[in-house]
Amino acid sequence: MSDDKSAAAYWAANLRIIKICLAIWALVSFGFAILLRPVLQMLPLSIGGTDLGFWFAQQGSILTFIALIFYYTWYMNRLDREFGVDEE
Repeated sequence: MSDDKSAAAYWAANLRIIKICLAIWALVSFGFAILLRPVLQMLPLSIGGTDLGFWFAQQGSILTFIALIFYYTWYMNRLDREFGVDEE
């Protein structure tokens, strides 16, 4: 019974972090690059000589995705150790 609760807690934590990472990625790639581009274009901030919305569309969403991959790897290694399912 305890193993079932532990497995359920592990998968609940796993699914929660997946949903959070996907929401961040969707916000950055779809929200900032497409939906909020006119708002970001009005800001006085520019990166690489272009407006912030264009930067998110071309580079920001890719860099955010790479950062999310590294964060997810770090988080899952920590979660695996916490639940005793790590490979070591």
